[in-house]
Amino acid sequence: MSSIAANPARSTEEGWLTRYYLGRTAFSAAWVAAALTLGLHHAGFGVVLLVIYPLWDAAANYADAARNGGLVRNRTQAINVLVSLVTTLAVLVALQMGLSAVLAVFGAWAVLSGLLQLGTAVRRWKAGAQWAMILSGAQSALAGTFFVIQAQQSVPVVIPTIAGYAAFGAIYFLVSALWLIIGKRLRRQG
Repeated sequence: MSSIAANPARSTEEGWLTRYYLGRTAFSAAWVAAALTLGLHHAGFGVVLLVIYPLWDAAANYADAARNGGLVRNRTQAINVLVSLVTTLAVLVALQMGLSAVLAVFGAWAVLSGLLQLGTAVRRWKAGAQWAMILSGAQSALAGTFFVIQAQQSVPVVIPTIAGYAAFGAIYFLVSALWLIIGKRLRRQG
């Protein structure tokens, strides 16, 4: 019998993470689809999407931390909630300054939230499927650096750039969820 099957609390955590990762996948995929269709053709809708994305991340991190002992026990997520809320406000301000400022804000956020996600994944290593979250966090930090560099261009491409970033995030969340689902099924068979 596996240690996860023998430990109901760990099995519950695995179930939560699977649902959480699938939820994040679904949101990100829907956001990307909306961004690459309506967001590209309707500036107002694009603005709403740019504001919603970090706000959603704050809400998702809060829900996950609350489900796993609260913000005090999950400091990387607590900080990520704060960073994402500040980013939401910074996006609103940056929208008044121009697309370069928006991309720079998203870049700084991607670096910080990526490093915090990496820290959360390292802390959760025993929960399983965290290698994909570690890769996602590292890639987020790297992508954020490139966003800041791209923001220096005269007219940066914002929506497609951030949509690509969100799409990769969706893939990593999906891989983590599938890894947990497949691992659970294999343990049941074994």
